[in-house]
Amino acid sequence: MANMNIRMPTREAIHAAFEQGEAAIVELFLDVGRQLEGVAKQWEQQATALKELQARLDKNSRNSSKPPSSDGYRKPKRTASLRKPGQKPNGGQVGHDGHTLTPSDNPEHTEIHPVEACGQCGASLNEVEATAHEERQVFDLPAIRIEVTAHRAEIKSCPACGAESRGVFPAGVSGRVQYGPAVKTWATYFQSQPFVPVERTAQIFEDLLNHRVAEATIIKAGQELSGCVAPATEAVKTELRQAEVLHTDESGLRVHGKLHWLHVAATDRLTDYEVHARRGQAAMEDAGILPAFQGTMVHDHWKAYFGYQDCRHALCNAHHLRELQFIEQHYGQAWAATLAELLLDIKTVVDDTRPHRPRLAPELLAEFERCYDRIIDIGYEANPRPAPEDNENPPKKRGRPKQPPPLNLLDRLRDFKPQVLAFMYDFRVPFDNNLAERDVRMVKVKQKVSGGFRTLAGAKDFARIRGYISTARKNAVNVFGAIREAFGGKPFIPSAALP
Repeated sequence: MANMNIRMPTREAIHAAFEQGEAAIVELFLDVGRQLEGVAKQWEQQATALKELQARLDKNSRNSSKPPSSDGYRKPKRTASLRKPGQKPNGGQVGHDGHTLTPSDNPEHTEIHPVEACGQCGASLNEVEATAHEERQVFDLPAIRIEVTAHRAEIKSCPACGAESRGVFPAGVSGRVQYGPAVKTWATYFQSQPFVPVERTAQIFEDLLNHRVAEATIIKAGQELSGCVAPATEAVKTELRQAEVLHTDESGLRVHGKLHWLHVAATDRLTDYEVHARRGQAAMEDAGILPAFQGTMVHDHWKAYFGYQDCRHALCNAHHLRELQFIEQHYGQAWAATLAELLLDIKTVVDDTRPHRPRLAPELLAEFERCYDRIIDIGYEANPRPAPEDNENPPKKRGRPKQPPPLNLLDRLRDFKPQVLAFMYDFRVPFDNNLAERDVRMVKVKQKVSGGFRTLAGAKDFARIRGYISTARKNAVNVFGAIREAFGGKPFIPSAALP
């Protein structure tokens, strides 16, 4: 609270001032005025601090870049959705392929159910030929069990020279007792795709196959798979460096109880994950993709990305829409809602034009730019910059003076206008960075299930495997089959799937 201990002049001081003349009286009341002005300034500072604190409390995943996990268990206030209602009716759309179970032309088993007697007179029909059949099919799983294959290499002695010769075991059969690739595929699939913890994976083996696999074996299978998919990871990195548009993002990851960072670089066909102790450019250099990238990088304005000058930059407008919604709701500034509507209108025009023309008409681009600039000007009119600090009391903190959130957002939208509107100039650039955020979300789900990773090596192995799985899914490749092929020495290489 502001200090309200204002030193009011005493009766004696007032009498003394009157005796000294008009100048003394003026100085006496000027002193009181200065005290009141100081109190008013303190109240203003505290009001600003309270407003900023309330703004921080009001932020959630719907109106800022905070993750949904930070919302807690409290039901969030209902806010206007950023999604605009479409023209499509609810339910399945026209032309959508259904998933109705259809009869098989080649069933594995066929059971004949004979007619033994007439249903009306009871006469025997055992010797009568069937004139037709009514067929019904049942889709079910066969009994699953682990099979043991004994490999026996013959040992023979040569009758001519007496030398002993041995048969050659198949590739991969190296131990006296070992698990085959199918067991390893099951173990790694459960850990990497549905994110089943190691102990529960062992329990699944016991429940389904009546054979419990040791947890150490399951962990070792993951380590082996990480090595098997290494060639695919390098192929993905090579293609990502040559991509026209690249989505990047980063998120915190707990490793051995400490904060590490998960970095993702992705396209609609490829995904690469890297786990690093750092969040900034040092981690990006170690990943080895961005230093050689020369296309357009889509990201969320993390400053480290702007350190790469050989590529173009595009900013995620989903972030901007959430921030604009926050400014409009918390600060009551209409310009934020107007700008959000403009961005969505531009997106609609781009989506409608893309199938027919490679770019927007120059006059339409100019009109959108004028509207954008005008709204930014209106925003600045509603948010005058704070008065400069008094030279006699310089700020204690170094760097740029603190500004309210609306002014910070306006500066960013003004200074990075080409990056904000990149999707308008180049139809290859998306409106947002949702692709990378979706790729990050799956690894965050793994952390939510397991609580984190015990070792950095384990986190790196999981990231490599998850990148391999994500790439396979994006290319419509069966994940289980891709893992099985990797254990067989033939991992899925994305370039091989290109037409």
